[in-house]
Amino acid sequence: MTISFQIQQAIAAAFKELFEAEVSVDEIKLQPTRKDFEGSFTFVTFQFARMSRKNPEETGRVIGEYLKNNAPEVIADFNVVKGFLNLVIADSAWVKAFESMTEENYGFHAPKKEKVMVEYSSPNTNKPLHLGHLRNNFLGYSVSQILSAYGYNVTKVNLVNDRGIHICKSMLAYQKFGEGETPQSSGIKGDHLIGKYYVRFDQELKKEVSALTEQGMEEEQAKKEAPLMKEAQAMLKRWESGEDATVSLWKQMNDWVYEGFDATYKTMGVDFDHYYYESNTYLLGKDIVSEGIDKGVFYKKDDGSVWADLTEEGQDHKLVLRGDGTSVYITQDMGTADLKFKDFQVDKSIYVVGNEQDYHFDVLFKILGKLGRPYAKGMFHLSYGMVDLPSGKMKSREGTVVDADDLMQEMFDTAESHTKELGKIEGFTDVQAKELYRTLGLGALKYFLLKVDPKKRMLFNPEDSIQFQGNTGPFVQYTHARISAILRKAEQLGIDAHAKAFLNVNKLEKTEAELIQLLGEFPEKIKEAAEDYAPSVIAQYVYDVAKEYNRFYAEVSIFAEKDENALQFRVALSKAVASTIRKGMGLLGVDVPERM
Repeated sequence: MTISFQIQQAIAAAFKELFEAEVSVDEIKLQPTRKDFEGSFTFVTFQFARMSRKNPEETGRVIGEYLKNNAPEVIADFNVVKGFLNLVIADSAWVKAFESMTEENYGFHAPKKEKVMVEYSSPNTNKPLHLGHLRNNFLGYSVSQILSAYGYNVTKVNLVNDRGIHICKSMLAYQKFGEGETPQSSGIKGDHLIGKYYVRFDQELKKEVSALTEQGMEEEQAKKEAPLMKEAQAMLKRWESGEDATVSLWKQMNDWVYEGFDATYKTMGVDFDHYYYESNTYLLGKDIVSEGIDKGVFYKKDDGSVWADLTEEGQDHKLVLRGDGTSVYITQDMGTADLKFKDFQVDKSIYVVGNEQDYHFDVLFKILGKLGRPYAKGMFHLSYGMVDLPSGKMKSREGTVVDADDLMQEMFDTAESHTKELGKIEGFTDVQAKELYRTLGLGALKYFLLKVDPKKRMLFNPEDSIQFQGNTGPFVQYTHARISAILRKAEQLGIDAHAKAFLNVNKLEKTEAELIQLLGEFPEKIKEAAEDYAPSVIAQYVYDVAKEYNRFYAEVSIFAEKDENALQFRVALSKAVASTIRKGMGLLGVDVPERM
């Protein structure tokens, strides 16, 4: 039982005994006491004055006296500032509460019955993963870890866009200009090689469009009439009809891309439990359109096209099937949603997709709701903003995109230069040093992208992210390494952080109590992050823990302490902080080093 819950119960008992008023524990909200007042928890009395029939200040004083007299094992003292009852917690209560925080799975919630699917990454097989994909993958993976820690049964899914006109553009350019080039012959990673031909297609198409416009054709018409575009469309038709040569080329080029993606995902530190491919799902959904017509959810126009009227749901009329019977994106997304539910029977389905698709998912979820799909209420679009670099926005088809591989390597290199400059690799072998650079560089990148609310567009500055001071990944990682060094020294001195002798400690320093209070928030922070799909909550929390530990380390002696119980307690407290930082950063997909 947490200290806050004990206090809530005691306050509820106070209302019943003092004022003959029934107040449920859920109605009693506690908040951290402001730093400029004495206390750990604050109970605001204003809204309860009608029950006590006293003014807010007197209400607080009477309840404070009751708590001090009836729950002395928890409440050591109190003070009242207007209608704010500030409660000072007994040191022995903090020590007792701390015991549960030393358990291995502390913070993680018991398993729930609900199943959750998180779909993220969703790359196109015509180009490598880029900066935007980094935010997507880190966000999707972190949300999956947080939901698992909250007790959900989570399935991580990747829906790969491996078909369509954009794929044929790369294929056609390779066919025309590739001269049999392979990843092996060129020394170019497979996804980068195919991306090169996607850029080449765009370059050659621009030449053709320019030539047509010089002849007097309008630019939009020229883009449609350009020979390359017509050839790409013809190739798409050959693929859809299953022509052997086209399908064979498609499979070969996709295999090269998947090999490249796998290497990038491994470097990122993300993975998936299941893959779906649009080449297998793009024909799905047409039967749902027929069902929707029968149910009166959709209607047909004279040209044969099928639409959904969503005006009552606050949207417009949405096309769900073209007049020629071909699908639009929402057609296959309806079908894929049905397929995913059939495969996994999930209670919640989270789509991690950029905010440019807000309209699409709003419409999709509303249509599935109107169709009576049982899973529709559990669908959620985790929308996120674009990531910019100081150099500005980039476009992949123009060949100016910042590839994920290149940016991660830049982070490793930046971490190396900063770490060498600060002299934090003394005694490391070359292999150990290289691993540290990767841990710090990737940690800096992930933490920087995840500490910001997903909905916000953000500017990523590699130099800022790698600093060892401030709200950065390396600052939290360095704190963990510092604590690890303390724990190694304690082990050398024979101090057992696992023993319970520290329970005899009855006097704490202020920073020790505040550190325990902060550790006590870990389960609630996981709950908050899971319910809001917000890794930023965990990022801020681990930063607060690291910052508070560094204050404790500066103000309180550990190994110079003469009292054996106090010494053992401080080592155990350090161990619990390290464990919480490691678990918290793990929820962000960030590794923490043992040495620096």
